[in-house]
Amino acid sequence: MALDGITTSAIVSELKAALLGGRIDKIHQPLADEIRMSIRGLGSGAKKIIISANSAHPRIHLTESSRENPMTAPLFCMVMRKHIAGGKIIDIVQPNFERIIILRIESANEMGDITTKNLILEIMGKHSNLILTDETGRILDSIKRVTHEKSSVREVLPGKEYVFPPSQDKKNPLLAEQADFLFSLHLQEGRRLQEFLYQTYTGISPVMAGEICTRAGLDASDSCQETTLESSERLFAAFEKTIKEEKPE
Repeated sequence: MALDGITTSAIVSELKAALLGGRIDKIHQPLADEIRMSIRGLGSGAKKIIISANSAHPRIHLTESSRENPMTAPLFCMVMRKHIAGGKIIDIVQPNFERIIILRIESANEMGDITTKNLILEIMGKHSNLILTDETGRILDSIKRVTHEKSSVREVLPGKEYVFPPSQDKKNPLLAEQADFLFSLHLQEGRRLQEFLYQTYTGISPVMAGEICTRAGLDASDSCQETTLESSERLFAAFEKTIKEEKPE
């Protein structure tokens, strides 16, 4: 299964059911691009999660496995411990149906005041990253620091304001309406149904676009312009149902 916005949405739903209300107990960084945390206070014993910004396998999930940790914690791990150890997970969100997962964590700042920090996992292949921000959106640190030399588009450094990765100018499928969907579909000169779906809407992979066509009883390679009104409406119904099935509550 492709790790697209739909799959990310399903992961968010699972994490919310398992982790909301829990407190972050232990934080370790066994690998340069991986954080492991134990979450307590959930009524069924502590749970452990892996958050990885690995270029080949970025991910976040529950785990029962363990890894040997370095004798001295890396800097990012120390920053995490300083700012969110003991913090309470109050929400887990996926902004704009992107491959981004944000853990909102309520914890005390240096003055003892309760504030909300954001632990942001960007699942973007080789550009994947794990970023911690304060309540104002200022970056406290990231597991991969991105300087101007590495990217002239977006720096990811302590003290910088966090901004989302550049969008691909696609539409948010959660906001799709049938009239606009059908209008856009029939303007797609030379495009196939599968291409229309994944090239028009955020978070839909070619694999999932093909699945949506199948659920609508259509061939993914059918021409957009030659699709009948009845078939187009069936495609929208399958599209909307698929998105709503995976949308976190």
